[in-house]
Amino acid sequence: MLKIAVLASGSGSNLQSIIDNIQAGKLDAQIQLVLSDKSNAYALKRAASAGIKTCYMNPKDYDDRVSYDKALAEEVKASGAELVVLAGFMRILNKVFLEEFNNRVINIHPALLPSFPGLHAQDQAWAYGVKVSGCTVHFVDCGTDTGPIIAQRAVPVLDTDTADDLAKRILVEEHKIYPYIIQMIAEGKVWLINNKVKINEA
Repeated sequence: MLKIAVLASGSGSNLQSIIDNIQAGKLDAQIQLVLSDKSNAYALKRAASAGIKTCYMNPKDYDDRVSYDKALAEEVKASGAELVVLAGFMRILNKVFLEEFNNRVINIHPALLPSFPGLHAQDQAWAYGVKVSGCTVHFVDCGTDTGPIIAQRAVPVLDTDTADDLAKRILVEEHKIYPYIIQMIAEGKVWLINNKVKINEA
């Protein structure tokens, strides 16, 4: 069973999808900790409702980004987590954190990377007029959504779409692909070789 820690800053809908898949027996993982940098993150309530340990760490309590990320790494290490799952965590992790969890931090982004990294990716894609958008699961590095791509799901952009319509349809695919990839990692079927990811789905 894969032990994971989930970092979230907002509503935690992807966290809920992971919880639901674990409870349904579709995901062989255990959430050791849900941690947030926002005291009012609904993700913390979702976790508490599922009986999962939660932690709020206020960045303002630390002198700088490095000291915060060091403390963050210590908290996650203490949980026993083997994989760190970012689910709407709105901070770029410093290398002091990533070095502690080398190639063991993943994120989901609501666009087909490398296009439209950063905030409001769905709005960016819609405004640009792309015909296909989607979501990307990737390993996390020190850049903004620049880590090696693990998997992607495409979502067509309809002529009648608003940016919100597109975002909602992308979110449906996020809720499918993220638990699936975590399960592939749990089964040892995901490898990072020369900065490219291979998945054995046989």
